[in-house]
Amino acid sequence: MPLTDTAIKKAKPTDKPYKLTDGGGLYLLVSSTGKYWRYNYRHLGKFKTLALGVYPDVSLARAREKHADARKGLADGTDPGEHRKEIKQAEQAARANSFEAVAREWHAMKLKKKWTQSTADKTMTQLEAYVFPEIGYLPIASVKASKILAMLRKVEARGIAYTAVRLREVCGQIFRYGVATGSAEDNPAAHLVGALHKPEVSHRPAITDRRGFGAFLRDLREATGYDAVTRYAAYFALLTFVRAQEFRYAKWEEIDWQAKEWKVPAKRMKTGKALPAHTVPLSKQAQQLLSELKDLTGHSAYLFPKVKGYGDAEVISENTVGKMLNKMGYQGRQCVHGFRASARSILSEQGWSREAMERQLDHKETDSTVAAYARSEHLPERRKMMQAWADTCDALEIGAEVIPLHRGA
Repeated sequence: MPLTDTAIKKAKPTDKPYKLTDGGGLYLLVSSTGKYWRYNYRHLGKFKTLALGVYPDVSLARAREKHADARKGLADGTDPGEHRKEIKQAEQAARANSFEAVAREWHAMKLKKKWTQSTADKTMTQLEAYVFPEIGYLPIASVKASKILAMLRKVEARGIAYTAVRLREVCGQIFRYGVATGSAEDNPAAHLVGALHKPEVSHRPAITDRRGFGAFLRDLREATGYDAVTRYAAYFALLTFVRAQEFRYAKWEEIDWQAKEWKVPAKRMKTGKALPAHTVPLSKQAQQLLSELKDLTGHSAYLFPKVKGYGDAEVISENTVGKMLNKMGYQGRQCVHGFRASARSILSEQGWSREAMERQLDHKETDSTVAAYARSEHLPERRKMMQAWADTCDALEIGAEVIPLHRGA
């Protein structure tokens, strides 16, 4: 007699499991742990049992549908149990080769071989925010260019066209990695070149004239209502004009007091991990700043530990100094990264060589052979140039007329 919903609901567990049959090999196994749908069948002379789900998650009607599908397959010569295993294996393979899985594998490779932690974190944040929710679950080999474009259009609609262009490039790198590792056969992102709006180039705000920069320096000196670590970080960034990711994670062990140098590990530099450490000559003013800072944060491994809770290993955020500059009234006029442009512009007027400035700024060298030696080149001139920059800042701050210097002066 076929089962009814009422009979199933009334069925209570006993000391031993028992069956309530529905016909055609379908039955409900009632035990102390629950009620389970089962289907007994024979295939190639062997007796087998197929699990069809747990009641009430799988209703009587749904159990009968699954039972009917299994019987149809069996009539066609397909073992329903083996068919289910094949489906599960295919799903597992698809998950292993999903766009997100391949992207994370590519990301780990880039971090190990080339990227700084800051670049890696930023890239993963963007992937998790914009890409994975849209195409991350799809097998990478099945992702179409139209699907990627739809995702990127949503990013554009947020008013961040540059991020959309960047993500197209990132997706292209992921697909190329997938092709190389056998997970994908094509790079559909390559077909989207020109399909996005080209964002306008926006340069980081920087004051590049001497008089304007002198006024900024006076305002910075008078900005005493801020945390001491933040102010020291601003001055250190100004005197060394390195990138934020480089000075934020600076450690005391990287400071060579005797050589008057700061050795920035290659792994933290933008231009690659395979190169030597980047040497930053320390001016007298920078050395004095570090001596004062040592009394404040010397107990930490980092020069600039997180303002709240110096005891932990965290450093100031990438926005800490920038927020101070904004509160000073310089939003859109001067940012931390802009110190690099300010220094380069003013030093160029003084006659320092382009090569020395490029090496000090650690700009990317297209020739890999040259790049291997670039970070240690022009050190004598760079030492003089960094001292001249610090002296220039002092002079500009008090409004002095700075006489242009020349290389070797």
